[in-house]
Amino acid sequence: MTLEPGSIDIIQLAWGRRLGLDDGAFAAAAGERITRADESARAVQFVRLFGNSALVGPQWALDAAAGLSDGDLAQHVTLLTITRDHGGHGLGAAALFFADDLPLQQPSEELTVSHGNPEAIELESACPPDDVNEVGLSDLEHRFTIMHLEDGRRTPVACGAYTEWEGILAHMGVLVAPEWRRRGLGSLAASIAAHEALASGLTLQWRSDVSNQGSLAMARSLGFTAGGIQTSVLLG
Repeated sequence: MTLEPGSIDIIQLAWGRRLGLDDGAFAAAAGERITRADESARAVQFVRLFGNSALVGPQWALDAAAGLSDGDLAQHVTLLTITRDHGGHGLGAAALFFADDLPLQQPSEELTVSHGNPEAIELESACPPDDVNEVGLSDLEHRFTIMHLEDGRRTPVACGAYTEWEGILAHMGVLVAPEWRRRGLGSLAASIAAHEALASGLTLQWRSDVSNQGSLAMARSLGFTAGGIQTSVLLG
């Protein structure tokens, strides 16, 4: 699906605010990289959205990146290299996807969906730590956990969740128990959360590590539109 032109402006507005930029910074960039020096920053962030880019971090990082292209800065190894002497580590590169509408996925059978926090925590305990850390359910305020009922016991099998960014974007995440993957439950949980967010007037955001082929494929299959990339490193 394609985004409405106004949705792109909304997305860039939200990201501009997240990065501490003026509201119109992305819209006025006209292809020129935006930079903001922040001497107290604990990370260096490069974000490219719909053809415009921004780099935020201490002045020494901006100086080191001055001669580099956006393509260079989109590579995690580049940010690690320029921050090596300042303890640069972690985070990585993430593809950014967006949607202002999605097809509604219908379940093949009746489902029980929980909004509770204990069910999401139980699901996390059944998943690999790397998956738990990437999705970050604990940071997503609105959770919709699909429950499986067997022999009178309710077990969480998948969760779609989102939290609001700047009152504009619904930043989404999906986690599925390993033994329940490849059954369409991740897409279904994502669809439930997405339509709850859309009903609240939010634009959807999906962020996935560039090496996570499963997450990338799910974003595309759900109907999200690729919008850019975020590359980040933490500073020591």
